[in-house]
Amino acid sequence: MPAATAMTDPSTGERALRTRVLLLLLFAYIFNFIDRNIIGVLAVPIREEFGLSDTALSTLGVAFGVFYAAIAIPIAWAADRKGRVSIIAAAVALWSLFTAACGVVQNYTQLVVARMGVAVGEAGGIAPSYSLISDYFPREKRSRALAFYSLGIPIGSALGVFSGDGWQLI
Repeated sequence: MPAATAMTDPSTGERALRTRVLLLLLFAYIFNFIDRNIIGVLAVPIREEFGLSDTALSTLGVAFGVFYAAIAIPIAWAADRKGRVSIIAAAVALWSLFTAACGVVQNYTQLVVARMGVAVGEAGGIAPSYSLISDYFPREKRSRALAFYSLGIPIGSALGVFSGDGWQLI
């Protein structure tokens, strides 16, 4: 269904569709921030597992951040011109694949490459999601929808810290 129809038809079915889209995007955003925070919480076990210095461990975050920032702009450009749903789906698939790879890496170099892949996947979700929300919600409801979507940041951050602490207890 075209997004323009979703904005003009206030039927229950259209509201339900907008709600489902928003909840799916929020769910992905929550996991995005769980991932970002759990790495920080698990820094000590990661450092011990691979025998890393503090400097080497910090470059893991720098590599993620630089790669995320560098790829986010071209992905946002593509989202303006291509199918945002396909971009989000591909981003989540890539992010999931590389997140799983983080769990099976054998050395620091593999971990850096896997985290860079996660960065690409995570960067592919944000701008297309904002754009999709803007298409599905009329102007008078858009700020609320974007604020609801943005709840993914504190919810995911809290869950990342909580779940990371839980893994350290095992």
